[in-house]
Amino acid sequence: MGFSPRRVYCQAMVEELSPSRLQEKLEDGADVQVVDTRPPRQYAAGHIPGALNVPYGQLAGRIDEVDWSDEVVMVCQEGISSVQAGRLLESYEGIDDDATVASLAGGYDAWESDLETDA
Repeated sequence: MGFSPRRVYCQAMVEELSPSRLQEKLEDGADVQVVDTRPPRQYAAGHIPGALNVPYGQLAGRIDEVDWSDEVVMVCQEGISSVQAGRLLESYEGIDDDATVASLAGGYDAWESDLETDA
């Protein structure tokens, strides 16, 4: 199938979600998909529980591999490249127009809750 942008002419606006709001959603059992865009070694050292690791540099090539949910939160170390990843994801035709794609504001630098490790 391959990557096929659907919104070529507009600049996608990626919502920023605060760490406390994401934590609330996760605690409430909301159907939110957290995607960690950091390299595998950083992901393994500590990530938001339940996060899927799709490194930023691999996102375009792996976008068809994931069954994207209606609410996706992209996460990186500082909250910068996750905004770019969110824009890429929003432009993908496999994402519903009603889907919410957000970036974690401040990234892992701002995350104060527990992390899961692959140890």
